[in-house]
Amino acid sequence: MGRLRLTVQLLFTIVTNGYLYGFLSGKIYRGTLKYACVPGLNCYSCPGALASCPIGALQALLNQRGFHVPFAALGFFFLFGSLLGRFVCGWLCPFGLVQDLLHKIPIFKKRKRLPFHHILKYEKYVVLILLVLAGSLFLWGGFAKVPAFCKYLCPSGTLLGALPLLSANNALRSQAGGLFLWKLGILLAIVLLSVKVYRPFCQYLCPLGAVYGWFNRFSLVQIHWETERCISCMACEKACPVALSLREISRSPECIRCGKCVAACPQKCLHFSGHNFAKQQPF
Repeated sequence: MGRLRLTVQLLFTIVTNGYLYGFLSGKIYRGTLKYACVPGLNCYSCPGALASCPIGALQALLNQRGFHVPFAALGFFFLFGSLLGRFVCGWLCPFGLVQDLLHKIPIFKKRKRLPFHHILKYEKYVVLILLVLAGSLFLWGGFAKVPAFCKYLCPSGTLLGALPLLSANNALRSQAGGLFLWKLGILLAIVLLSVKVYRPFCQYLCPLGAVYGWFNRFSLVQIHWETERCISCMACEKACPVALSLREISRSPECIRCGKCVAACPQKCLHFSGHNFAKQQPF
């Protein structure tokens, strides 16, 4: 399961960020594919990106003059949320892959969560409301509406967008200032934290994870628990990288459906299913 997931993550990242000319020239691809979104964080400014990030697209729609309901972005979230939930985070997000690889570095004593996790896990909803929604609808950065999450916080944009562009484009390097240093500091902090704590950005700051987490209870892809075969060995709980209990697996907004619990179960009573998990549980 682990190798399969890593292969899917790598292939999806290569396919969606495989515009080699962009990396070589330091220019952003602006073709027709950029009008489409991919389900994970995929920075528009990444020189290799062939499509857009759904959070960036939502902010762009909200940034328009006047108020317009962003039906296209909302429809996109509903489609992928209802089909996959946070499976997107576990299998299809390039920055999720980056954090997974960092966490494999064999230094530091590993942690699944930060202290005060029960409070900090709600920060991603604060980011969604204040930076993505309010920052795009109201006044941030003077009198102009700006994509506040992308501009002030997103580490994926710094890693996959700003750094490759600056390395290949002399004109952009001369314009890099305090804002770039601020975002570089955020990226470095998350990189260092990711070596010790499993996916800290996903658990505590990602607004896309906050959106997809709302769909986890009823999305099509679920992890089904065959209770009659379960021997309560708790191997699944030990394997869960975000420390979920057996009854929280798949249902919790924090579950990214990585499949580690499925692989760890000695009785094979956990498996991916296209049926509605919530209706099958004896709660």
